This record gives sequence, structure tokens and C-alpha cells, in this order.
Amino acid sequence: MAGSKKQETSSNLPGTNLQQRLNATVPHNMPLYLASVWQCESTEQADRLLAGELDGYVYQRDRHPNADLFAEACQQLHQAERAAITSSGMAAISLAVLSQLQSGDHLLVSNQLYGRTTLLLTSELQRLGIEHSLIDPYDLQSVRSAVTPQTRMIVVETIANPLLRIVDIKGLAEIAQAADALLLVDNTFATPAICKPLTLGADLVMESVSKFMNGHGDVMLGMLAGREEHWARVDMVNAAWGFASSPLECWLACRGVSTLTLRMRQASATALAVAELLNARDDIESVEYPGLPHHPDFELASKQFQSGFGHMVTFELAGGREAADQLIASQEIPFCPSLGDVGTTLSHPVSTSHRGLSAEQRLALGITDGTIRLSVGVEPTEDVLESLKKTYFQFCIER
Repeated sequence: MAGSKKQETSSNLPGTNLQQRLNATVPHNMPLYLASVWQCESTEQADRLLAGELDGYVYQRDRHPNADLFAEACQQLHQAERAAITSSGMAAISLAVLSQLQSGDHLLVSNQLYGRTTLLLTSELQRLGIEHSLIDPYDLQSVRSAVTPQTRMIVVETIANPLLRIVDIKGLAEIAQAADALLLVDNTFATPAICKPLTLGADLVMESVSKFMNGHGDVMLGMLAGREEHWARVDMVNAAWGFASSPLECWLACRGVSTLTLRMRQASATALAVAELLNARDDIESVEYPGLPHHPDFELASKQFQSGFGHMVTFELAGGREAADQLIASQEIPFCPSLGDVGTTLSHPVSTSHRGLSAEQRLALGITDGTIRLSVGVEPTEDVLESLKKTYFQFCIER
């Protein structure tokens, strides 16, 4: 009798196959699809799929379910009409410029960007015949003056890396629109939990999902979002230039963004406490945080941001490189040349993110050998403050 009952279970019924069982119910969480290619029923179906006449999957580099699901999440977070997922943040900004610009075009580039972004936009694109001008994005009149008849794009960061200046997105969007150009905003430091640039007039927004948007230090992804009218070439360029994302990375990122708002709320609250602690010390040269009233963009950030002022704090040590090395050597707070993890980390822009700039260029931006960039995590606020006090106390003794 036991044997006959076993034969009646669905997994052993004649004619029942795996696909039928999978279709019987829907998984609560999206499965991980590691397939690199999908089987087609006929040459006609393959032709229609590849021509975009049928909605489906053929080859992972062109499209896969995990990227589609994460793209939908990004569309909702940014209130965007379209979104594309790329293999990294640099791939996302490359996708933006390669899909929208051509030889002979001109773009305005913020003088405060991530170092590799600056390298891409000022050196690499020039080889393709795309010219640029560096601008001070915090002086709207100077931005207007830099526009030429060939200007087709303005590129800025919501919160600048690493000195945390804030751009006036609405003001820049008006300048871009008047010039028949696009405004591309790198929103990595803010994430959509703090700021949604598309709702403020930006045409395109990109994120290095590897940072706080995913937030767990275990993916390498990028994202580009925007309006339908700017999407004619995006998907083709994403596939043709090999910017494709990994299913596993997308699956992990879907997990990450589900807690984005909670993580950013905690990290922002702690970052403000950290900034206030550092700002109270006479032996710190300067503290940069948009939530401090003395920050030059405090009022703009208060209007433009939705919830908090972000998880990044930058400060300058007296004593230059030697002081920075001594602080890092304490190892109480990990020294990591990235940001946005659940755990608090610190970085040294001169030796990491902005090493590609000359000493003169860094100094002109206010980045010194003593500049430290702190990425605040989601630990209890008192734990982060205690680690910082312990780190700095040890540093002061050693000095």
C-alpha cells in the first residue's frame, strides 16, 4: 500500500514533466536563471524573437529574466519609463554616452566626478571624436556660458565624489533643455532613496549598483534609467558593446534594493552623527557633509533630498599623507577603495579613486593627501561612533 501511494505523488505521475510542475505555481522570489541561451521552437520563432517582434529570451548577452526583473525594480525606484542593467557603473555611463552621442558632439563635464568617469569622458571619448569642456556645475551662469551649438549632454553627480558638493538638478535641467542637450546624472552617492533626478528634470540617471544601491559588497553592476524618447539605441548598444549583466549579480541586487530605504535611513542618521562628532574637534581641518548647516549646499540638499543627507562623510586630517597612513594603519575601520557596504569603511581618494588626476588637479578641487572619505554602514550608530573614537584616539597617540 505504501508503495502504491508513493506512485500517486505528482512527481511520479505519467506524463508529468518538470515544466508542467514549474507552471503549476509561482515562486515567491524570482529564481536564478543561469542559462546562456534559450531553445527556440522554429526558425520563424527565432527570427521573430531576434527581430523584437516576440517578447522572449534567446541569448543572455541580449536579455535575461534576472536583468529584466531588476530593471523593473529600478524603473519603480527612479520613477522612470525605461531602465537598462549593465555589468558595472562605468559600463552604465559608457552606455549613456555611446547611445546618445556621436563624433562631432560636445559634452559638458563636471570638474568633480569619480576619477575613472573623468578619464572616460575627457580622454577616451576624445579618441571617438567627442569633445568636452570641464565646468563648475555649482555656478549655473558659468555652465550656460560653456554651452556651444554642438553641446549635446551635461554630466554631473548628485553628490560629488569625494567632497560631497550638491548640484542644482532643476537648474541644470533648464540649461540642458534650452540647449537641446541631455542632462545625465550619476546618482550613486545618493541612490533613489535620497534623490530621484528624473523627477527634478534630468533626462538620464545612472547608478553604480555595486555601491549602496545593492549595499552588500558582493555585486558588480550598473544601471541606466530614463525616458522612452531617449531609448532608441540603448538596448542595442548595451548588447553590441558587451555591457551585459550577470544573472547572479542581478538576482543579488534584487535582494539588495528590497532593503535600500531602510539601510539608507540608518546610514544617513549615523553619518550625520559622525559628521557632528568630527566637526566638533579642533584637530580636524575640515568636515564635508551636506547635512551640516555650514555646508555650502545645505539649503539645496534640504530641498532636493527626500530623506536624510546620505551615508558619505569626508574630512581632512592635518599632517597630509603621513597622517592618513597612520589613521588607516589602526585598522579599526577597514580601508577599502570603494563604498556603500553594510559595514562602515574608509578610503583615501588621492591613492584610490582620484589617483588618475595630477596633484595640481586634485588640489584645485580641494582633495589633499589628508582627505579621508568615510562610507557609513548600517551598524548601530553608537558602534560606529565608538569605532571612530577608538580609531582617532589611537591615531592621536601615535602622532
